[in-house]
Amino acid sequence: MTPVLRYAAFAATPDGGNPAGIVLDAAGLADEEMQRIAAEVGYAETAFVVERAIGGDARRSRVRYFSPIAEVPFCGHATVATAVALAERDGAGVVDFDTAVGPISITTRATDDGIVAAFTSVEPEVGPIDDAVLDDLLGLLGATRADLHPDYPPRIAFAGNRHPVVVFAERERFDSFGFDPVAMRSLMDAQGWPGTVTTLRVIGAEEFEARNLFPVGVITEDPATGSAAASVGGYLRSIGRAPGHVVIHQGAHVGRPSLLTVDIPAAGGIVVTGTAVPIA
Repeated sequence: MTPVLRYAAFAATPDGGNPAGIVLDAAGLADEEMQRIAAEVGYAETAFVVERAIGGDARRSRVRYFSPIAEVPFCGHATVATAVALAERDGAGVVDFDTAVGPISITTRATDDGIVAAFTSVEPEVGPIDDAVLDDLLGLLGATRADLHPDYPPRIAFAGNRHPVVVFAERERFDSFGFDPVAMRSLMDAQGWPGTVTTLRVIGAEEFEARNLFPVGVITEDPATGSAAASVGGYLRSIGRAPGHVVIHQGAHVGRPSLLTVDIPAAGGIVVTGTAVPIA
């Protein structure tokens, strides 16, 4: 039986954050076995360390990510969870993951509150969202363009996964929208969005709340989405609204509050920081 660790990422306690499965020794597993394990674990993603000590570097590994229904190119919360699990076993420091989207560097450090991990995303890309696709997306949320914040135009942002980003103007509309998971999954698959649909509301110049829609199996919303946080950093930079540092609150709508810290340099990858704790 393959040992599977379970960690909650971007939270200080096991009942918060986003749960991730972790298989630290997946070198002998076929794709079908990894997919089966991810489905049995049932979390949004499970990370599989399929190769260790690449090129003789003990801190460089190849990692793959599977949701309960398919492989995904990258997963931020499972990256943080895996880095923390490795740091608890091997000691804190810098580790590098070779992923389907490219190399990801993660810095871990020990604090009084446990291990903190910060990953640097690949170079973000941000582009427009097709008008018809945006209307379809908003229609699934029971919303219209009039519900969106005028200072934050909708975009498609990539920093590991491709995420549509829409920002609501009013808290009430942000809190109250619902959606049909089957119809949302159909749209996401048709558009090639393997990650989440990212919706935001502005709390302050350096603070946002997020709802990340991710219909897979029994899951409909992600409690904490590291790849989306990195994409939001790239998005904010592209529209000229990057203060350099933002915090994102997520998970309240699904009962698992999470906190993601995002550092946005003038150029290059976005840095996303958070904690992870074992789930008993």
